[in-house]
Amino acid sequence: MIATTALAIDDAAGLLGRLGGRSIVFVGLMGAGKTAIGRKVATALAIPFIDSDHEIESVSRMTIPDLFERYGEAEFRALEQRVILRLLENGPQVLSTGGGAYMNPQTREAIADHGLSVWLKADLNTLFDRVSKKQNRPLLKNANPRAVLEKLMDERYPVYALADLTVPTRDERKEVIAAEVLEALGKHLSSRDMVGEKIS
Repeated sequence: MIATTALAIDDAAGLLGRLGGRSIVFVGLMGAGKTAIGRKVATALAIPFIDSDHEIESVSRMTIPDLFERYGEAEFRALEQRVILRLLENGPQVLSTGGGAYMNPQTREAIADHGLSVWLKADLNTLFDRVSKKQNRPLLKNANPRAVLEKLMDERYPVYALADLTVPTRDERKEVIAAEVLEALGKHLSSRDMVGEKIS
């Protein structure tokens, strides 16, 4: 397994060489660790890390909860799509997306064209334990947030499963999960190269 804290220079260079100008795009539900793990992966590969939610807040000069409250989810999703499409023009980079971003077909298509998608998959207990500690989740402002989270899992997990890679996340150190992501990326990119060689 590749250690993220000291990813061998030749391993990182090899992975980046195969990645080319594409972005590594993290998808998954709130609380999956897309930002925390994404930062570790970006650091290991010495490439920029971008959080699409932070970019949305920057361009709108509003917080995500305020955007939801003032404009509604549909308007927020339209802004989110525009921001992510713009961000995907720059690579290589690691991009963390909001939980609903990958549900948009145009966004999924753009990610497929310009990046490699990584679904951080977590179980309900792990997610609920993490998100219940924060009060800035607009979709969970509900009398029964656990039931809302479970419903989101039912709706979104079949779509997240379309991602290029699925990496289980759990109550484990971020460095361990990030190392597993890097290992999965390396294997995926190597197998694509081998397929390309056979075709040519």
